[in-house]
Amino acid sequence: MRFNKLLALACAFGAAFLTQPTTARADDWADTLNYRPFSASSPAAAPRRAKKVRSERAERPSRSEQAARPSRAQPQRNARTSPKAVPTGVVHHGVASFYWQPQRVAAGGWFNPNAMTAAHKTLPFGTRVRVTHLGNGRSVDVVINDRGPYIAGRIIDLSKAAAGVINMQGQGIAKVRMEILGR
Repeated sequence: MRFNKLLALACAFGAAFLTQPTTARADDWADTLNYRPFSASSPAAAPRRAKKVRSERAERPSRSEQAARPSRAQPQRNARTSPKAVPTGVVHHGVASFYWQPQRVAAGGWFNPNAMTAAHKTLPFGTRVRVTHLGNGRSVDVVINDRGPYIAGRIIDLSKAAAGVINMQGQGIAKVRMEILGR
C-alpha cells in the first residue's frame, strides 16, 4: 500500500520527488500536500460528496415547475416568433440540381430517389416548396428533408423523381423559381 502511494506521488510530481530524502514516509508527503484520493476506505469523503449533489438537486426546480412559470429571459413563442415558422409565399430564383445516390439524409433515415423530396440549406424539415423550371414552365411540389446543396450558386437539390417531373435530368442543373408553400 505504501509503495502504491509513493508511486502515485512520484508520477504526480515527476523527478523532483525522487530526489527527496528517502526517510520521509509517503503518508507524510500526502499530509503535506493535502493529497487524499477518494476511495471506499475513506468513509468521510463519500457522504460529503453525495450530500453536495443532493443539495444541488434540491435547489433546482422540477421540469413541471419550470414550465409553469414563464421566464422573463425568453419571450413566449407564437407562430410569428417560432424558429420553425416558415414565411409562405416567398420566392427565390436560382439554379437547382438533383441527386440520386443512396445516403443518409439530415432529417434521419435514408434518401429515397423516387420520393418528391429536396435538400435546402436553411428551410426547416417538412417545408413544402414548389419548384418551377424556368426553361419549360413545368413545376413540382417537394418536401424538404435534407441539407444542401453544397455547391456555390445552387439554391436547392431535388430528388431524381422530382427532377424527372420538371424534365431537368438531361441537363443535370436548371434555372428555377422556388416558392415556399408552408409546412
